Amino acid sequence: VQLQASGGGLVQAGGSLRLSCRASRMILSTLWNTAFDYYHQAPGKQRELVASIERDGRTTYADSVKGRFTISRDNARKTVYLQMNSLKTEDTAVYFCHARGPNMDYWGKGTLVTVSS
Repeated sequence: VQLQASGGGLVQAGGSLRLSCRASRMILSTLWNTAFDYYHQAPGKQRELVASIERDGRTTYADSVKGRFTISRDNARKTVYLQMNSLKTEDTAVYFCHARGPNMDYWGKGTLVTVSS
């Protein structure tokens, strides 16, 4: 399984970005049983869980992003999205997509998000 990440970049504080994570080689029956997470890792810090979306669509968020970030999934497109609004300089980090399910644990390559003041 390959997780293709995209959407990172440079944005000013208060702006928005949308990250995408496409599981292009995952068959649909597997996708339906897969949960996805977005983590971020700031320079010199540990990787932290930002948002999760379960198989049934339930979502959870880190307190630091609640009300600003939204995770969603489009199973037909095999894609998970992280919409990031009202970005802050402290959101600057490399963002990683993660897929988990029965006997499954995959990480995508990180995508850099830089928020300037």
